[in-house]
Amino acid sequence: MLNPDNWTLLQGLLVFSLCAFVIAIAGTRITRIVDQLADRTGIGEAAAGAVLLGGTTSIGGSVLSVTAAWNGNAELAVSNALGGIAVQTFFLAVADMIYRRANLEHAAASAPNMMQNGLLILLLAVVLITPLLPDVTIWSVHPVTPILFIVYVYGIFLVQGVRNKPMWLPARTLETREDKPEDTSRMPAMIRLWIEFAFLFMVLGLAGWTLEPSATVIAAETGLTQTIVGVMLTAISTSIPELVTSIAAVRRGALTLAVGGIIGGNAFDTLFTAASDIAYRDGSIYHTMTEGVLLWVCLTIIMSAILMMGLIRRERSGPGRIGLESVLIIILYLSGVCLLLIRI
Repeated sequence: MLNPDNWTLLQGLLVFSLCAFVIAIAGTRITRIVDQLADRTGIGEAAAGAVLLGGTTSIGGSVLSVTAAWNGNAELAVSNALGGIAVQTFFLAVADMIYRRANLEHAAASAPNMMQNGLLILLLAVVLITPLLPDVTIWSVHPVTPILFIVYVYGIFLVQGVRNKPMWLPARTLETREDKPEDTSRMPAMIRLWIEFAFLFMVLGLAGWTLEPSATVIAAETGLTQTIVGVMLTAISTSIPELVTSIAAVRRGALTLAVGGIIGGNAFDTLFTAASDIAYRDGSIYHTMTEGVLLWVCLTIIMSAILMMGLIRRERSGPGRIGLESVLIIILYLSGVCLLLIRI
């Protein structure tokens, strides 16, 4: 049982399900911790969602992609990294269904969230264009990889700068939910919050590391391509924290944290590809991207652009009492799934 090479399909499915369950439980708990840290540290829900919540809930997927790349499973590594971004954007539409007072894009519109979304689109575009560039590597690492890290770090500084010194603010309405710190006197001590945060971080990382061999077994035993397994199984399972935390944040009234956690996590997820390129020893991992993965990247850019337009437009109520943008995101995601399955 301990050697993944000897696992049967049933054993692979059991390990996969157990890891997904652990990720869901840890992801639920960490939402409250990050919300309190946002108020304790004063960095705000948007920045906390991007850096703390987005990065932590994404650690399982990050470890999975890096492990897959190190083991030579480039297709699984890239499809998991980029497939997770699409499914997490889809989860934001699901959270919009939960919040019935108004469209989530209207209530949680903020300059930091829009800046994060612009950063995400930029990073995805860089990933998309890289396979068209020369297949040149330095110590098996493509030059675009460090560029992605630099752009991400610079983008996070811009997000924080927009929060601290905004040049403009969204118009306030009755449905707008602003990022207002809660009473910190009733919260646990800062050291306790950080310890619990670190523990949950390690739990999510360990679950992602264990998830990779089970996903490889499922792909081998079922005959599915690693792209299908990455987009449909590992990306969804490692993205469960984003679904759980966004719904939990909406129910807590932390709408900026909910949106910021999804968008921030998406931007962080683009670094999975960069980290996987470092772990992949057979050259540029970008040049191993299949047509299915490239299709998924294009679809994700379209979904992110629609979300950006929704945050700017701020429609109060749309079809089915959710935003029109959410409806389009749902349709695009389901259409992408159908296209991938048809291409099997």
